[in-house]
Amino acid sequence: MEHSGPTSAPPGADDASEESRIRAATYALLAALLAAPPKRELIDHVASVDTSGTEPDSRFGQAWRSLKEAALAAAPEALDDEYHALFIGLGRGELVPYGSWYITGFMMDKPLAELRRDLAQLGFERSERISETEDHACALLEVMAMVITEAQGLGSQRLFFSRHIEPWMESFFRDLRDAGSASFYRAVGEFGMRFMEFERQYLAMLR
Repeated sequence: MEHSGPTSAPPGADDASEESRIRAATYALLAALLAAPPKRELIDHVASVDTSGTEPDSRFGQAWRSLKEAALAAAPEALDDEYHALFIGLGRGELVPYGSWYITGFMMDKPLAELRRDLAQLGFERSERISETEDHACALLEVMAMVITEAQGLGSQRLFFSRHIEPWMESFFRDLRDAGSASFYRAVGEFGMRFMEFERQYLAMLR
């Protein structure tokens, strides 16, 4: 996904805050973990993330610790096999990480058309290098990270989240956590689910 809009927030904007930076980085991390089988550099990064700012006894804090522990124990070769079993498979993986599929049960359905309309309004364009449709979980997480960091404002964040992420992505991460082929991605699913819970509450609180 490419963005033709502004690339920096005005002085004093909420998007420039440390809290917003951490939220955007978390979205970007989840997107990277869903984009392709994670390489050693990404796994090492996950294992080294400083999570001291999270409440250790919260479900989100516990999910962070579990993800870091899973990263420390992960082997890239096994992750490649696990990723393919979950998302690619022979014809189709165990999970179908697309918004239209989760919301309507069909690929490339009405939710994708609505997403494309909203992406155009926000100034995002689909990159010709990407074969996946825009409602792939990875693409939506990447967009949300950019909406946070590129001066779109809290109103745009709430709207994009409520229309295109909240209706299905928590369920997707729950399915990922519970998937039979998941090992490392079990921790990714739990972490993603708890982050979606956090974001729903965070954005509702700032109305």
